[in-house]
Amino acid sequence: MEKHVYNLSLKWENDRKGIMSSPELPTTIEVATPPEFDKGMPNIWSPEHLYTGSVLSCFMTTFLAIADYSNFEFIDFKCDAQGILEKIEGKFLMTKIILSPVLTIDNQDKIEKAQRILEKSEAACLISNSIKSEVELKTVINIEN
Repeated sequence: MEKHVYNLSLKWENDRKGIMSSPELPTTIEVATPPEFDKGMPNIWSPEHLYTGSVLSCFMTTFLAIADYSNFEFIDFKCDAQGILEKIEGKFLMTKIILSPVLTIDNQDKIEKAQRILEKSEAACLISNSIKSEVELKTVINIEN
């Protein structure tokens, strides 16, 4: 695969808030310091949300690609994520991302393959492989007939 470049811009608006955009995308995202920090702002996407979201969305897209490549059919996929921020040795770090996928399949016989695909998806996720935060997988597989 050749090298790819993703372009972003950020324009400060006021206080601790800015607008992030990309010439490659039709929408913008309002971003700000989270309310846990001095002068942080509630109800606005923060770098911590975006960091966690990048792992979450990469996990999903990797899962979809691996499931497709494996001819693995499923009924539903959803996933929650928690990004854990801690202060270690005087520095704030995103130390852990907990992914909690819930996969619904139609047959008990698919459970083992489903688990393998979910684990392989986390291991192959390019964002997870690019960060130093621990990524933990807490999988739930449901059977629906």
